[in-house]
Amino acid sequence: MTGETITVLIADDHPVYRDGLASLLEPLPGIEVVARAADGIEAVEQARVTQPDVVIMDLQMPRLNGIEATRQVLAELPHTGVLVITMGEDESTVFTAVTAGARGYLLKGADAEEVIQAIRTVHNGGVVFGASLAQRIARVFATGPSARAPEAFPQLSDREREILDLVAAGLSNPDIAARLYLSPKTVRNNVSAILAKLQARDRSAAIIRAREAGLGRASS
Repeated sequence: MTGETITVLIADDHPVYRDGLASLLEPLPGIEVVARAADGIEAVEQARVTQPDVVIMDLQMPRLNGIEATRQVLAELPHTGVLVITMGEDESTVFTAVTAGARGYLLKGADAEEVIQAIRTVHNGGVVFGASLAQRIARVFATGPSARAPEAFPQLSDREREILDLVAAGLSNPDIAARLYLSPKTVRNNVSAILAKLQARDRSAAIIRAREAGLGRASS
């Protein structure tokens, strides 16, 4: 709308890029940089305080990666638009960012006008991807996660895959135990085995991989 100011939070662990982007955006009419964050946890905290219209989110950040930070921000602020700007452009990274709720995905090589237009598009409820990513996006969604899900993680047992599906849906260990009529200890042991088999460093990393494979949709 005319006269509307778009508030923006910039989350990136590289100060040169973070501050440079802020310097680019701050003089522009209609855009206000309300906060900057150097890692994922700070991004979530700053988003909670400032409630920005758009979060510009890097993916590779310390303490909490951009994917999990995106999920946490959108869980609390579902009307905030997340625009990912990162170095990575492989299909799995793009797909994971999209399934986390990002509405835009640009590479850090994008020019200033492309970034500005992406911020406005995301704020207006649109979805935007850089030109170099268009074919990758089309290919990922043409095959679709559901087609790959039954083949995912053949190293897991049926029970472990069932538990991973519920973990990816956001259920806690006690919730999973109640859902599957298992003891909490059994669930805990299975989760530990899943992390080991997937070589996932923690629960969040396992969730990312599971959602990328199409799991986590059967929470109800």
